[in-house]
Amino acid sequence: MDLIFEQIHIKDIEAVLKLFKEAAEKISKKKVDHWQYWTNPPIEKIKWVEAGIKNGEFYFIKNKDAVTIGMVRVLDEDELYWGKKDDLSKYIHSLVVIETFEGQGIGKLVLQKIENEAKNNGFDYLRLDADSKNPKLCKYYENQGFEKVGVKELPLSIYNLYQKEIR
Repeated sequence: MDLIFEQIHIKDIEAVLKLFKEAAEKISKKKVDHWQYWTNPPIEKIKWVEAGIKNGEFYFIKNKDAVTIGMVRVLDEDELYWGKKDDLSKYIHSLVVIETFEGQGIGKLVLQKIENEAKNNGFDYLRLDADSKNPKLCKYYENQGFEKVGVKELPLSIYNLYQKEIR
C-alpha cells in the first residue's frame, strides 16, 4: 500500500483533536488506560499540538485514493521526552490509524516510510515513546525493531523510550 504524508495546517486542528479523541475512545474500549486525556485534552496538550502543526511536524496519512487513514508527528528533536541530543535522529509521536483501517499493517508501513526517508537523509536513529500502561503497544514497537533505552516520567504518565539504529 502506498502511503502519502500530507502536512497538516493550523486550520486542521479540530480534525487532529478529533483523531486523538477517537483513538483514545478506541483504546478505552480495549480496557487500556492510555491517552484518555485526549477525550478532553488539557490546554498544555492542545498547545503541544498547535506548536507541532506550526512547526510543520504533523501529517495526515492518506492512501492512494487520498482518503485520510491516520496521522503522525515527525520531529528532528524532542527535548521534552529525550532531552538535548547531539546525534541525528527522527522522533515519532502521535501515530494514529483510524479504526476502520486497523489490521492492515499501516502502522508498520508508516514506520518504514519514516525510517527510509530518515536513512536516506543521513539520520542515525528513529526514536519514539510509548505509554508504559500500554504493554501491547510497547511490545508492538519492540517487534518493529525498537529497543527500550529509558523511561520518562511526565505529569500525565510514565513513558518507555524506544530507539532504533538506522545507519
